[in-house]
Amino acid sequence: MHPFRFLLSLAFCLPLLAQDPFEDPFAAAEQGQNGGSTSKAELLVDTKAIAPGTPFTISLKLTHPPGWHSYFHNDGIGISKIPTITWTLPEGFEADELQWPTPHQAEFVKLTTYGYEGTNIFSTTITPPDNLPTGGTVELSLTVAWQICKEGCNDEMFQQTVTLPVKETAEASPSVQEEIAAYNRKHLPLPAPEDWQVTASDSGEQITLRLTTGQELPDNLFFYDYNAQIDPQAKQAFTSPEPGVWQLVVARNKGNYISDDPGPVLPRLKGILAAETPLPGSERSAVWIESAFPAAEPSPDTASSGSTATLFAVFGGMFLGGLILNLMPCVFPVIGLKIMSFVEQAGEDRRKITVHGIVFVAGVVLSFWVLAGLLLAGGLKNWGAQLENPWVVLTILLVMLALAMSMYGVFELGTSATGIGGKLARRGGLSGTFFSGILATVVATPCAGPFLGTAIGATLGLPTLQFMAAFTAMALGLGLPYLLLSVFPGLIRRLPRPGAWMESFKQGMSFLLFASVGYLLWVYSGQVFEQLDGRKGFNVVIGLSIFAAGLWVYGRWNVPARAARTRWIARGVTLGFLLGGFVLAMPSKSKNMWEPWSLQRQEELLEEGTPVYVDFTARWCVTCQSNKATAYSPEVKALLKEHDVVLLKADKTNPSAEIDNELRKLGKSAIPVNVLYRPDDKDVPHITETVLTPGYLEEFFHSLLDES
Repeated sequence: MHPFRFLLSLAFCLPLLAQDPFEDPFAAAEQGQNGGSTSKAELLVDTKAIAPGTPFTISLKLTHPPGWHSYFHNDGIGISKIPTITWTLPEGFEADELQWPTPHQAEFVKLTTYGYEGTNIFSTTITPPDNLPTGGTVELSLTVAWQICKEGCNDEMFQQTVTLPVKETAEASPSVQEEIAAYNRKHLPLPAPEDWQVTASDSGEQITLRLTTGQELPDNLFFYDYNAQIDPQAKQAFTSPEPGVWQLVVARNKGNYISDDPGPVLPRLKGILAAETPLPGSERSAVWIESAFPAAEPSPDTASSGSTATLFAVFGGMFLGGLILNLMPCVFPVIGLKIMSFVEQAGEDRRKITVHGIVFVAGVVLSFWVLAGLLLAGGLKNWGAQLENPWVVLTILLVMLALAMSMYGVFELGTSATGIGGKLARRGGLSGTFFSGILATVVATPCAGPFLGTAIGATLGLPTLQFMAAFTAMALGLGLPYLLLSVFPGLIRRLPRPGAWMESFKQGMSFLLFASVGYLLWVYSGQVFEQLDGRKGFNVVIGLSIFAAGLWVYGRWNVPARAARTRWIARGVTLGFLLGGFVLAMPSKSKNMWEPWSLQRQEELLEEGTPVYVDFTARWCVTCQSNKATAYSPEVKALLKEHDVVLLKADKTNPSAEIDNELRKLGKSAIPVNVLYRPDDKDVPHITETVLTPGYLEEFFHSLLDES
């Protein structure tokens, strides 16, 4: 099997909204439409009349079509739609959680899944309020949604409203109660026996479940993890390290072929322990197991210290980053000069010099508050989600590339910023000192790229006040040398002399930004490199090279030593290179051999005498993508072109009533569905097999097109 086909087919059971949302759900459920691929759903109410404060049970009896299955709360593969019930209850009524029967293991597209086949009963306990008036009736409505899969998958839905009389004493429905009880005795797990000792631990790589029961280890034990923390694809093997103890050590869920998303990290482990025979101490062969992980319940003192330690680490890192900014060539040389200006303005008065230092730091802090506020207002505190947009990724990538090249010395960025507010900074008195602090921040900002990027990353998870406090720590780090030297001006003589070491330091820091550029390019590659039949990656690399060359031209020829004419030419060339590089690197719309499908377009082509091939597909349909990736070989494409076949794509990535109606006409409910229409028998659809191969398609098209 083709490796790409194999990997994609692992997620064959992605959802399909095959049923018209305006269609009567009961008709679908009762009549078994779509060739028998629809479940039969009915409600079982264990009471004929309810009473105030007396719980009763409403159950969904779900009968699957032969060969189809639905899923447990943890489906085992992480992509399916598990059964959910949405209640609309009268005021004061409360519905408990859904009671899950014991699932079974099955292999589906070469992955282990947890689910249900045949007929199963899912129950919910409803409790009326104690003050519910008697003598009338109440209505309870529910909507049930679930998914069934076989070769494809269907989304199923069932809605019903139940009307029940309210009496002083509840009246049971014995036949329903017995049906539910009989099913539960075989399939519903009980709580674990009280004398069992259950512990669980999580190392980050493995989860260990340990049960002390005092009994021998039963055969064929299996633990159905409720929340997908355990790797469902890992083989489970219970051992007995000592008499009366059962232990399972299994890998943590780190994702699978379908999704790289790992399982959740929760403070507790919960699931169903099942065997083939009744478990010791229990009347049933399945029991619920639940245990807290030891590290999940620290003492309040420990939790507080851990949180405080994390904050101190973040604030300390921000403070250190601010200190390092003082070593940048655009900041360090002016420290001594600025302190000497404080001394001159204060007339050697130590107290006044100190006040100037405090006011200067206040200007720095205010500037950082403004910067943090802009980050918050612009959503950059949560910029991770924005990286899903390739335009955002490319913009940040180019900015980082420009900052990195500036720090390396290819061109100077920020020299003009030094003049911004210069007049204010040259003013005498405390106001001039305050604006000098603001100016120091502005001048330092072009050098702050790697530190600000690190700062934002370190503070993403912090609440707003702590986010602002972290930037305050960075501001204090930048301002500390000024404050310290204003208190002890004599220390100025001990500062190292500015020199070549500073430029080397700045260039070294540029590689942090180049690393950021590399990371962003990696993200961008996954978003756009496959566009234009895979050629887009080459365009991006060339575009970035041209963009960088434009910055080099700017730094090489747009300098004061050059003639004015040369500088203007350099600016024009730079602008052309930057725009050209951006255009080459920006996201493109891939060329596609498929036209969007519509019934009108299909009929127009057939009326014109053009054969039409329709692919009913969706981005979430992995088998559909597998077909397109492997089945349409150059020979198949040439055959389609030879017969002038127009390819139409009916895309169900988003719900489409028109596509759903067409699928029903074809007697299909699950995708992929591929259909050839010929002009000579345009009302006769020729439907392919579900899974396509190049050889099959060549034979299919030859048999139908060569004869027409």
